[in-house]
Amino acid sequence: MTLSPTPVGLHRTRIKICGLTREQDVDAAVAAGVDAIGFVLYAPSPRAITVQRAAELARRLPPFVSPVLLFVNESAAQVQAACAQIAGATAQFHGDESLADCMAATAHGARPFVRAARIPLGEGATQFDLVKYADSYSPAQAILLDAHVDGYGGGGQAFNWSLLPPSVNAHLVLSGGLTPANVSDGIVQVRPRCKTLAVDVSSGVEQDGPDGKPLRGVKDATKIHRFVAAVRAADAQLANTSHGFLPVP
Repeated sequence: MTLSPTPVGLHRTRIKICGLTREQDVDAAVAAGVDAIGFVLYAPSPRAITVQRAAELARRLPPFVSPVLLFVNESAAQVQAACAQIAGATAQFHGDESLADCMAATAHGARPFVRAARIPLGEGATQFDLVKYADSYSPAQAILLDAHVDGYGGGGQAFNWSLLPPSVNAHLVLSGGLTPANVSDGIVQVRPRCKTLAVDVSSGVEQDGPDGKPLRGVKDATKIHRFVAAVRAADAQLANTSHGFLPVP
């Protein structure tokens, strides 16, 4: 018996653009059809903004586009105070926060939160027990996968997606080194391994500086639209595949 492909709606990859600092970039991301906008509230980051600035930018968001606030090792009181200024904000924890830390900062999970997992580069990815990690942070709305580099954040580098476990009982967010050129491949490889998949991009949609490196915190509207188009192309590819899935490499 031949099964029909899974409906397209089940493969709609959610999209977050992170590290926004300017009004025009927020507007460009919304116009491109993204689902979430990320604001970095970690002072050492070159994309960091204040809570007050994040609140200003978040007020530009239309209904059903979610603000996400990125924290690194902040106290529960600081997280709660920041979230209180931005209606509907999701907290994203990118530091060394334990489950108890995440729960305390979100009123025992009353506010949705995302927990970042730092996946080693190269063959080291096989040594990271993502199944165990996802289970230990099961109250999280999703587990965000980022490359493990010095400091906090993926540094614009991609880890080896093919080395992830074949089945993870969690909603995942793929991040780290994504660009309009590689995001389709990332979705095709990772989507069959989890409940649902979202993608999170920052440097991959930033303007190029004179030295060819990204201008951190300054987005490129054309790259944002190309990124969204590449995500939708991957969704269509998955939906048109028998049973709705592609074989895992």
